[in-house]
Amino acid sequence: MSTWKIDPVHSEIKFKVRHLVVSSVTGNFNKFDATVVSDKADFSDAKISFEADVNSISTKNDQRDGHLKSQDFFDSGNFPTVKFASTKINRKDGNDYEVVGDLTIRGVTKEVKLSATFNGVVKGFGGGEVAGFEATGKVNRFDYGLQWNGLTEAGGVVVGEEVKLDLNAELNRVEEAKKAA
Repeated sequence: MSTWKIDPVHSEIKFKVRHLVVSSVTGNFNKFDATVVSDKADFSDAKISFEADVNSISTKNDQRDGHLKSQDFFDSGNFPTVKFASTKINRKDGNDYEVVGDLTIRGVTKEVKLSATFNGVVKGFGGGEVAGFEATGKVNRFDYGLQWNGLTEAGGVVVGEEVKLDLNAELNRVEEAKKAA
């Protein structure tokens, strides 16, 4: 059994949502943690746990970030973290996988499916093993109680319902437990 921890310096947790119907706003979480446990070298049996600190959200606009942390959206005072726990990994083709798991936002847990690519394992600086992954997906923010919205003068919505997720993860191997004979 191998345990891997995310390297936050070499990883990104990003999201994108429509703004004013015609453009998009991109943001990210600056503080997060993830652990992956796997017996297989191709990670096809992996168990993934992930947590992001809602107060670390950044869209490059302090006023918008404050609004996202408020009760209108994430309600960080009552729900300070976003969590994900995988329930199964389905190999699609080659190094492409579907990662199925439970995403919890504002105390609401829903199943999500992410498309993931395993980029391989290499020896990193210092000789430790490093694995790389990319994953994408989308969720409906209304499913999690993030329902605030406004209307433009033309009648369009200010914030879209669909949120696109884009994750780039570099993992460092941290331990190797010997299998029982």
